[in-house]
Amino acid sequence: MEPKDTTTNDAFKGFTNTACPFLPCHKGVKREFNCLFCYCPLIAYECPGPYKVYTDKNGLTRKDCTNCTLPHDGYLASWNFIQKWLERPVIWSGAAQTTPPTRRPGRAPGDEDEE
Repeated sequence: MEPKDTTTNDAFKGFTNTACPFLPCHKGVKREFNCLFCYCPLIAYECPGPYKVYTDKNGLTRKDCTNCTLPHDGYLASWNFIQKWLERPVIWSGAAQTTPPTRRPGRAPGDEDEE
């Protein structure tokens, strides 16, 4: 088995679960539907995806990402999107989304390229 960074096979970057009773769970996906991020790893972090804020029955502030297609729109595109945002995760403050949406954090001064 090859490490992810040396393989030319991109199959690990996504799949479509055609047997899922909820497919498609998000409208507007234009490429192959990526089910790999069914539960988005960015739910607790700042992100550019369209989300609304609500308070649950326990009084906790939550994100409603129903209208977000970013982690689902194409295997390669959604994989790259999630990986870039997880390079420098910023904990979500609980605030409503800003206009324009949050931009991906850049490299901190003094950071060296890892490539």
